[in-house]
Amino acid sequence: MGVDLKPSSRAQERLDVQPGEAEITSPRRPRLSIVVPVYEEKESLEALYNQLARAIEGEEGELIFVDDGSRDGSFQVLRQLHAMDPRVKVIRFRRNFGKTAALSAGFQLARGEKVVTIDADLQDDPAEILRLCAKLDEGYDLVSGWRSKRIDPLSKRLPSSFFNWTVRSLTGVPLHDFNCGLKAYRSDVVSALALYGELHRFIPVLANWKGFDVTEMPVNHRSRKYGRSKYGVRRLSAGFLDFVQVLFLTTYMRNPLRLFGSLGMVVFAIGLIVFAYLAAIWFGGASIGRRPLLILAVLLMVAGLQLVSTGLLGEMLRNVTYNPREEFAIEQTLE
Repeated sequence: MGVDLKPSSRAQERLDVQPGEAEITSPRRPRLSIVVPVYEEKESLEALYNQLARAIEGEEGELIFVDDGSRDGSFQVLRQLHAMDPRVKVIRFRRNFGKTAALSAGFQLARGEKVVTIDADLQDDPAEILRLCAKLDEGYDLVSGWRSKRIDPLSKRLPSSFFNWTVRSLTGVPLHDFNCGLKAYRSDVVSALALYGELHRFIPVLANWKGFDVTEMPVNHRSRKYGRSKYGVRRLSAGFLDFVQVLFLTTYMRNPLRLFGSLGMVVFAIGLIVFAYLAAIWFGGASIGRRPLLILAVLLMVAGLQLVSTGLLGEMLRNVTYNPREEFAIEQTLE
């Protein structure tokens, strides 16, 4: 294997768990949890493990690998690491559920006071982990890595730069690299996040919306040595749709009528203006029965009313599903 730890004699644990199924047997809480989503990265896992072990040497930590339905033998490598090192924990998905699900499962199992995420492709440098954790000690809740000297083809860097600029401009979160896999969190941040779909790209935005202090720091980025990138045009287009979702969740989730009602009123007003114009020329003796503008005016007014109705329905659903725990995030309580 090439790893630098001797095998232990402890019994083999159940590894094919679903999120939330793993049992915590150690009463002592580790200082650091490292969560590694894995998908088809068999060749890099041994080297990654050795680098992680060196990076956190002397720290009370745990390494949580989440196998996201790999079919290339990644789980067999993780099983051997698990048998050799009691710090290694493994979650295995029955199929590929995506990076967001992998991170969510890892967060549920993590017990560390600080949680670090890192990709399994060796492009993120494990030597940066303690630097990120030291930045947390300055008072921040989330520290995101910034691949300021990114070693990737231009075909990946240009779309990513545009995507990051768009998210930064529209959310006000001043980060340069939202999708860097290397991040450090305080434990209360990961416990406060509700991750589903593909929201892992916007964790800093969601954390900032919750009121946590978010910052970034430049980190070393390396070229890919094994495997191939899972990035593509399809992922970029999906990312912008997810961004629209995040904007809605962080801006209008609590007040859907403000979004749909405002749009509805604008659309209805435009239709009303067009209808008033047609009414004026009709009173002047002109025929309007066959004018396309008449159909447009009616459609705009109906669409406006439908948008307002959608906003009202959203408010009704929000009232029915109201949960006070989702309305705020408490930092401290003095009693």
